[in-house]
Amino acid sequence: MAASTTASETEMKANRLPLGWRDQCSSLLIPLNICRHKTDYLPWKCEDERHTYEKCQYDDYVRRMKELVKQKREAAESLE
Repeated sequence: MAASTTASETEMKANRLPLGWRDQCSSLLIPLNICRHKTDYLPWKCEDERHTYEKCQYDDYVRRMKELVKQKREAAESLE
């Protein structure tokens, strides 16, 4: 993932993002939600925004899993 894609608290509040979606990809979710509202949630609209957001979510998941593996490895090494 490139630079931080987290929207500011003010932006998230103004766009009424639920707390569960206020994560590393929140700045990509805001334009996606705006597009969805404008197009009545038609599934073939907003594809670019959706794919960008989903890619960010996937990259964040991979980053967190790598961090978990690293933590488990360090914990196992400290027990030896």
